[in-house]
Amino acid sequence: MTTQPTLSKAEHGPGAPGENGSGLQAGLKNRHLSMIAIGGVIGAGLFVGSSSGIATAGPGILLSYALVGTLVVLVMRMLGEMSAANPTSGSFSAHADRALGRWAGFSIGWLYWFFWVVVLAVEATAGAKILEGWVPAVPQWGWALIVMVVLTATNLVSVGSYGEFEFWFAGIKVVAIGAFIVVGGLAVFGVLPGVDSDKAGLGNLTGHGGFLPNGPGAVLTGVLLVVFSFMGSEIATLAAGESENPQRAVTKSTNSIIWRIGVFYLGSIFIVVTLLPWNDPSIKGQGSYVAALNSLGIAHAGQIMNFIVLTSVLSCLNSGLYTASRMAFSLGERGDAPKAFARTTNRGVPLAAIVSSVVFGFVAVFFNYRFPDSVFLFLVNSSGAVALFVWLVICFSQLRMRKIIQAEAPEKLVVKMWLYPYLTWATAALIVFVLGYMLTDTEGESSGRTTVLLSLLVAAVVVAVAVARQWKSRRPGPVAAAAATGADTDAGGRAAAGPEAQAETGV
Repeated sequence: MTTQPTLSKAEHGPGAPGENGSGLQAGLKNRHLSMIAIGGVIGAGLFVGSSSGIATAGPGILLSYALVGTLVVLVMRMLGEMSAANPTSGSFSAHADRALGRWAGFSIGWLYWFFWVVVLAVEATAGAKILEGWVPAVPQWGWALIVMVVLTATNLVSVGSYGEFEFWFAGIKVVAIGAFIVVGGLAVFGVLPGVDSDKAGLGNLTGHGGFLPNGPGAVLTGVLLVVFSFMGSEIATLAAGESENPQRAVTKSTNSIIWRIGVFYLGSIFIVVTLLPWNDPSIKGQGSYVAALNSLGIAHAGQIMNFIVLTSVLSCLNSGLYTASRMAFSLGERGDAPKAFARTTNRGVPLAAIVSSVVFGFVAVFFNYRFPDSVFLFLVNSSGAVALFVWLVICFSQLRMRKIIQAEAPEKLVVKMWLYPYLTWATAALIVFVLGYMLTDTEGESSGRTTVLLSLLVAAVVVAVAVARQWKSRRPGPVAAAAATGADTDAGGRAAAGPEAQAETGV
């Protein structure tokens, strides 16, 4: 018969022996994990994309951010529950593998990898544009190449070097937003020395057509514009697998997600829409944060913000390469990618996984310069809804994993999803609603409908490959062998671990 999948640790967890190295190593310190968790929710999209959201929804964009922020908090709570019980470099992909079947882990793992390698190209190009503006002697493609090579080298040295770079990148973002909130808040309430802004004030929330000047529907449109800037909050659960105390790291990052989103997203956007009227032309012309700083008379506001955006871009690149490589490593461990992906160097670095990820990133950068309106546009659109797919898979994985954990290792439930299972189902329904609402957005080449349909097309191809692989492996694979010996099998079609194997995994 078939039993529920068994909880187990990653085969090559921190310090475990790998094929030609020592496996992933616990090279991330607590300060690294803390800053990765904080910085993970602050993407370049917050600085670059918020102006479009404000122009669309007015001050009501705060509701859009609050809605998506709540969604992320709930999803991260579910992921935190599963990851605290079983920390692994594959995070939600590994959990889906155990809870829903091997096809699910394969599909969402490769889709997530695809998302991040496309992001590498997007962020490398964005960073190159800023750097070319400062040093025009180097062409934009040259800067993109330099940025990619430097951060690839950083990831190839050791996980500790990645953590150190990310610590400082994220630190700059955190300090910058913190200073922006403090200075802007003082100006809004008229107590900032030397600044007398005639536009700042709480009256901007309702004084220019009301709090919802474009109607309640604009809040949902705003959701579509801001939802993807939250992608990255799950990175801490992948990185925790390479820390000294994974369970503590996951628990801490999960419990702190509420204030992180509240302060950095809602706090900073609140300052922007109170410093300036939402329909001020400078918000769309200069960017929301630059316009806000300029309204205070701060010298060189544009260059200051360019530096902060560049830091965010480099942080996103650094984390994107790390995340893609660790997902590829996990897929290699589980036999869903070439075995070479699961091999590590003596420093615990998955060399092949990193190189393959960055090679695809380089190819995508080439497409961005050579075929920006065809091939690259397809790559961006076809990966755009992956964030929502990941969140949906996390919901369904948690519904099953809670029962598995309670049955096999209830002491590992150190983080629990609130109001289970009702809030999990409500979160899944909200994600499906957002996807459905995106289908009503038909404006532009990167419309919501185009993004969802192309992402669904790519997802369908990946799922078809996963199902075909699983069907092939069952003729006359593990299921037949297990049936012949009387052994149980898990939901992925693999022989379930016996008592001895379970003892080894600590379950």
